[in-house]
Amino acid sequence: MIQIKKINIKHALIFLFATLLYALCQMLFSAIMMKEDLGDKFLIQLLSHYVVIFTMCIADYILLLFLNKYIPYSKNILFRIIADFVGVIVICLIVLGMFNYLIYDVLLISKDGLPSFLVKFAFGMTNNIPILLAFELIWYFQSEQKAIADSEKAKREALLFEHETLRAQINPHFLFNSLNVLSSLIYMNPNNANKFTKALSKTYRYVLSLNRRPMVSVEEDLDALESYIFLMEMRFENSFTFTVNKTCASEKKMIIPLTLQLLIENVFKHNVATEEMPLDIKITIGREYITVENNIQPSNDVDKGGIGLKYLTKQYKLYAQDVVVEHTPQMFIVKIPYIQL
Repeated sequence: MIQIKKINIKHALIFLFATLLYALCQMLFSAIMMKEDLGDKFLIQLLSHYVVIFTMCIADYILLLFLNKYIPYSKNILFRIIADFVGVIVICLIVLGMFNYLIYDVLLISKDGLPSFLVKFAFGMTNNIPILLAFELIWYFQSEQKAIADSEKAKREALLFEHETLRAQINPHFLFNSLNVLSSLIYMNPNNANKFTKALSKTYRYVLSLNRRPMVSVEEDLDALESYIFLMEMRFENSFTFTVNKTCASEKKMIIPLTLQLLIENVFKHNVATEEMPLDIKITIGREYITVENNIQPSNDVDKGGIGLKYLTKQYKLYAQDVVVEHTPQMFIVKIPYIQL
């Protein structure tokens, strides 16, 4: 359903003044072209022109909202221009049909001396095209200003994301658990201890490399995730399974940094993982979404801190993308959209 914004008094006054001025100009232009003597009919002519212009403005504004929603310029510029032109024609035909009915059938005014429908239609088109063009230009400049504001907001949020993510990674629990695992491996399996140290180093190096980077490719995030999964395998051993399914080539598409790692952290944070009750984690790289799903085994752990899903949802909102969450009794599924460049 098309939503019309709440009316602003200042904008409404500007709109009324602009339409009145435009109606006056069109009335004078019509009088000159038709060689009419306005005389005592000045106010009546001005009122009739204003009603037509006002009606066309309202119709053009509704047309603009409809086209912005269903046929935006980003999809097909030529198709949008054609739709604009067709819309103007339809509006002119409807408005002229309504006013002809009002004048000839309701008010019973004679057609003698009045211009033909074709002349009025041509005049209506010359009135209406500038109106729709003005609306398009206003919408374009407002969209550009909004895009600049959103871009600046995204940059600020990206810097905040960097600091929050780093703080979440370098927390006592994460370091304590990692160092405990490393300490055990040093005595039990020095070879794995060396691999564990390299994986931990790679994980932190990736976090530090995200300085002022609001987005990364799926390929980069998957590569960094391998190190994190290795750390979890050393920590939880046979308590979970992890698979990645690539149904299409989407590795070059862009996502928020550390999206996958944060979602996997979310899985371990909210679920129990044991050999008797293993977690099953799957990542599917699809055409429109990255899907992360796991079976539900609720944990009673009181530590529910960190960035988590809410922050990711907020980040993707900045790029007009929605994170889809599906929660069933058995499965928890998160669908991450790609960021459109």
